[in-house]
Amino acid sequence: MKTTVLGYPRIGSQRELKKACEAFWSGKSSEEALLQIGTELKKKNWLQQQQLGIDLIPSNDFSFYDQVLDACLTFGCIPNRYKNIDKSNVLELYFAMARGLQKENIDVTAMEMTKWFDTNYHYIVPEFEKEQTFEFFSKKIINEYKEALELGIKTKPVLIGPVTFLLLGKEKEAGFHRIDLLEKLLPVYFEVLSALTDLGVTYVQFDEPCLALNLSEKEQQAIKITYEKINAEFPKLKVYLANYFDCYGDNLDIALQLPVDTLHLDLVRCTSQLDDILESKHFNPKTKLSLGVVDGRNIWKNDFEASLKLIEKASKKIASENLWIATSCSLLHTPYDLDLESTLKPEIKQWLAFAKQKLEEVVTLRNLLSDESDAYLSLFEENKLANLTRKNSSLIHNENVKERILNLKPSDSHRDNPFSIRQAQQKQTLNLPLFPTTTIGSFPQTKEVRSWRLKHKKGLISQEEYDSLIAKEIEDSIRFQEKIGLDVLVHGEFERNDMVEYFGEKLNGFAFSNFGWVQSYGSRCVKPPILFGDVSREKPMTVKWSEYAQSLTKTPVKGMLTGPVTILQWSFVRNDQPRSTTCNQIALAIRDEVIDLEQHGLKVIQIDEPAIREGLPLRKENWNAYLDWAIKAFRISASGVTDDTQIHTHMCYSEFNDIMSSIAAMDADVITIETSRSNMELLDAFVTFKYPNEIGPGVYDIHSPRVPSLTEIEDLLIKAKNVLPKEHIWVNPDCGLKTRAWPETKEALRNLVKAAENLRKRELELV
Repeated sequence: MKTTVLGYPRIGSQRELKKACEAFWSGKSSEEALLQIGTELKKKNWLQQQQLGIDLIPSNDFSFYDQVLDACLTFGCIPNRYKNIDKSNVLELYFAMARGLQKENIDVTAMEMTKWFDTNYHYIVPEFEKEQTFEFFSKKIINEYKEALELGIKTKPVLIGPVTFLLLGKEKEAGFHRIDLLEKLLPVYFEVLSALTDLGVTYVQFDEPCLALNLSEKEQQAIKITYEKINAEFPKLKVYLANYFDCYGDNLDIALQLPVDTLHLDLVRCTSQLDDILESKHFNPKTKLSLGVVDGRNIWKNDFEASLKLIEKASKKIASENLWIATSCSLLHTPYDLDLESTLKPEIKQWLAFAKQKLEEVVTLRNLLSDESDAYLSLFEENKLANLTRKNSSLIHNENVKERILNLKPSDSHRDNPFSIRQAQQKQTLNLPLFPTTTIGSFPQTKEVRSWRLKHKKGLISQEEYDSLIAKEIEDSIRFQEKIGLDVLVHGEFERNDMVEYFGEKLNGFAFSNFGWVQSYGSRCVKPPILFGDVSREKPMTVKWSEYAQSLTKTPVKGMLTGPVTILQWSFVRNDQPRSTTCNQIALAIRDEVIDLEQHGLKVIQIDEPAIREGLPLRKENWNAYLDWAIKAFRISASGVTDDTQIHTHMCYSEFNDIMSSIAAMDADVITIETSRSNMELLDAFVTFKYPNEIGPGVYDIHSPRVPSLTEIEDLLIKAKNVLPKEHIWVNPDCGLKTRAWPETKEALRNLVKAAENLRKRELELV
């Protein structure tokens, strides 16, 4: 019995990759310096896994931005708009595809981003044309294998499987299905595999998480054809086929009959599939099974007793040499090292395991099966005690919160009147023009703003000094918004760190790490709160600065909150009770805050829910149960206000076509969505469905530093106006502006306001 992992975090324990990338993008460091940081991080990761006892270590799981973007470069899947970028400058091309590029005679937009299955990680969406060609362009996978080999480590290169790669992408023209490109793509995979086998590679990990989805018969056949052809071309290559995030489901029979060496199972998300496999008539006992018993998505300590039962069940039917003990998925989604944490309560810390500790858990589970020494028996007892302590801890349970959940009534999740009545009252109260303009909430967090927060946290400046600095920043932002003519203002969120972390810090039931960073996209890292217990709100969380901002102006100011589903999804959530129960606890806390904001004069309140779609189960048969409780939780949070208070919500980087009725059921007065990267394509879902409420299709991409022109924004708004009632259209960026710089933000917002004004003038001329 041996050990392996599916991937490892790549940002560095101190976010070294983030800092290196941002220094390179800003021109403050060289390409050589960036590449050197990458080399050092890969080396540290490989050596740590080797030293802790992992038998088969992955390579090509490192990325400077995103693994799907890496695959696009590997297979030469480069959209035509980047043709004027010198292909010999691979790094410039790579980051242009990720972030867009404006220089000299080049002005290109970035590729789309969306969520990686049901995680908060964002990937770059491949773009396919009917006559798409592929080539073995980037040799990154080869180079990384060689780098590890120089350290004496023979790795398992990781490739996104061909079918998953195609299904993750988008057709950019009509008349074909992207799966039809498989015949053209496979020869390039063969080139990659040929180069790897020439180097002596034994195992290649093919990530095919599409096997957790409801695949069509054509897509299932594509899987079958792919691995039969790989086996025929490379009969000695050991294919490690990895599915994760859910069961194989209807794809299980196909998967069991594939000519692969090893089949990986996510036994955290789907424990029952082990029985299904062992009892299947298609199961070949000679096929190796990789048992993903250590959670790659959450930070709770493994339950050795439960994991050992699963491993022992498998070992009764399968020879031990045909079993791997593994993480459930890549550890990309977990922080680096719990040993770095010095401020967590010891009682809570003993319940946790970060990436390094998960490596130790994988190895310990293997050793517990083969070594009955006192040392390992002691580790087993220690693990058992920690899990028992967590179950019974008084830190977790709050009887008042539990009682409030039990007393929820149906009326708590409904506004008093339908949207048509509310809309009329809101128009009278707010007196907004046609095509009202606003932003999504946050403004640039400059180095100065971040330094104030750090100094305040360290006690270097007093609360009074900190408040004075924040108040001045808010006032400056209000004056800027008034000056350029925005119709609904925001206070800018200068006092906030992260949109989930900020609220977690003010709610009971959350704990926080100092170094628990995980990658969200590119250089963007988040530090998810640790949601360990019952959630409650002791006092207002946002009223102080929202009320202050509104006192500075007669123009409406939006109160800005993060919704219950997003707080749930973007936290490391307790796994000892249903997620729906935890979500309702958060919803009640947010509801209290919404009511307080209204009572303090805020008549526009935004409850962001970018994670609603992300939380959708991968298999459609599980959708309704999730959507029922998730939509109800949002409505609980939003339904305590009067009809003339306008509730906004925001969603980004998600597909909505298949859940439009649920989006409408949220019953937000205004929804703002990301549509700029897709050139308004995402709006089609709202049009086809005839979305009943007001909508703000984002008119420029805030994840790129490029500034959209006035014409560009106007063209997008005209597209929106051609398919939506003009009285329902809002004008806004596609997301918050926290990560942008002020100069580009100001220029872009001036263009945004001017575009809205121009449309209003045209409408008046038509009257």
